[in-house]
Amino acid sequence: MRAKSVVATVLLLSILPACSCRISSTTPGPAPLLNAHAHNDYAHDRPLFDALDHGFTSVEADIHLVDGDLFVAHDSDEIKPDRTLRSLYLEPLKKRIARNSGRVYPNGPQFTLFIDIKTEAVATYKVLSKMLAEYKNIITSFSSSGRNDKAVVVYVSGNRPRALMESEPLRYAGYDGRLADLQSDAPATLIPIISDNWSSYFSYRGSGPMPQQQRRKLQTIVQTAHNKGRIVRFWATPDSPSPERHNLWRILLDNGVDLLNTDDLPGLQQFLLEYTPK
Repeated sequence: MRAKSVVATVLLLSILPACSCRISSTTPGPAPLLNAHAHNDYAHDRPLFDALDHGFTSVEADIHLVDGDLFVAHDSDEIKPDRTLRSLYLEPLKKRIARNSGRVYPNGPQFTLFIDIKTEAVATYKVLSKMLAEYKNIITSFSSSGRNDKAVVVYVSGNRPRALMESEPLRYAGYDGRLADLQSDAPATLIPIISDNWSSYFSYRGSGPMPQQQRRKLQTIVQTAHNKGRIVRFWATPDSPSPERHNLWRILLDNGVDLLNTDDLPGLQQFLLEYTPK
């Protein structure tokens, strides 16, 4: 009996490597990076998914209204039938959230979707508003009674119909404010974020120490926005790999800027994973 048992054990071990019931190790996904924003995300080979594979928690999609649907492209001559807001972003996010028990990343933070309107503001937003309402189970809503947070928050940028958005009793998107709105008394439920062009307000490009006057200006902007319940993002910051870019990114984070804007997904991912606050 003992000999038979040994033979049986040897035979069992010999087939285990090919057995479909082998125990396999799991590879953890990327760490979600709270400050990582993918500018023009749709320009990457795999819109949304490339950003998610690098741990980004914020992406940007430009939209065009054509024949009643919303297409994702930077310019109108780049529109393709299969590249819609629904197919590239809303449906994949919905499916991923269902798989991850209500979050884009398992047990992760809220995910941000910037939608930059390229066509006429009011007509495009009306279609967008109805479309977002179809995904109300996953998208944050705003109303006079406050903010109801879900897995995704949407900010409308580009051609923004402020009067229309302000008049809505219930919205599934926040208005992407500019520095001109910094002192506005509009509630954070209408303007939850301030975004603007870095080069329009700062000459500093990351070389050497930041001049004190510009540093104080940056600190005032961030503190004012945060005091009003808004977050801060700048676009058009230097984005070519260089010590200057990393120096500026560090200064932005050290002074409280919430989102870093980039087209270089692996570059920003590596920087944030190595970044240590002062």
